[in-house]
Amino acid sequence: MEKRYLGKGRLEVSAIGLGCMGFTQSYPPYPDKATCINVIRKAVELGVTFFDTAQVYTMGTNEELVGEALQPYRDKVVIATKFGFDLEHPDMDKDNRPTALSSKPDVIRRSLETSLRRLRTDHVGLFYQHRVDPDTPIEEVADCLSQLIKEGKVLHWGMSEAAADTVRRANAVCHVTAVQSEYSMWYRNPEKELLPTLEELGIGFVPFSPLGKAMLAGRFNAATKFPDDDFRSHIPRFQGANFQHNVQLAEYVDSLAKEKGTTPARIALAWLLAQKPWIVPIPGTKHINRIEDNIGAADIKFTPEELTDIRRHLDSFVV
Repeated sequence: MEKRYLGKGRLEVSAIGLGCMGFTQSYPPYPDKATCINVIRKAVELGVTFFDTAQVYTMGTNEELVGEALQPYRDKVVIATKFGFDLEHPDMDKDNRPTALSSKPDVIRRSLETSLRRLRTDHVGLFYQHRVDPDTPIEEVADCLSQLIKEGKVLHWGMSEAAADTVRRANAVCHVTAVQSEYSMWYRNPEKELLPTLEELGIGFVPFSPLGKAMLAGRFNAATKFPDDDFRSHIPRFQGANFQHNVQLAEYVDSLAKEKGTTPARIALAWLLAQKPWIVPIPGTKHINRIEDNIGAADIKFTPEELTDIRRHLDSFVV
């Protein structure tokens, strides 16, 4: 598969990564452990070298799964995980997920040590701050990561869901390799301030939900209903009249796929790849056939005229 580089340190990863959250959280039903491991290892065989997890995904069990699955390939892949919550704090939400934000240096170090153990490794390829901690200056966070990089326990660091100004302040202390936020054909907020800032600073961008939480993968229509345990059922874009309106964008992507003789998922991912050479989407899936579909996006190319026409259409559609 085509390779891309994140940040000035040129972290080399596959052009399409794999988001692993859904193996254990948010998108039921969940496969058994053996099936999950098989899917992740098949992704490596197909050329995926970039895998995303986090300490808060099912309280570390997602990291354990990823660590076991990738142990035979450890020197061939980049594992990204995240800090930013204090797992020892008693506050939890209704789904038993931690809510206590903390990026204090001692919490970061404690988080790193537990992540290394779960991932069965001595270093993290890309260590993201999962959410900005308003009680800890971002400069203090960046300085802590600088020390961890010098110690060799972290190779690169990044930020998730951070505003452009916050990224700029952090980068002034220790170069930020990548920022991860939602971005797709139906969620384009990063285009306003974040992407121009990342381009200026030489920082890579890793879109999560690049298929619009599967909206752009050709799986849903106006009659689709989401069960209560599927978190999409609680997102306004997937509810009632909103969903009936928004499905029109999925239909447009499907029409583009038919014109190019490919699949909607490949169109949506290829569009992201076409925006900047330093963008690396991480679609999540639990199915080998969808991994095969997603990575085929790297082979889809658009002409400048096609990209102009697509953007004109997206600009005219209010999600």
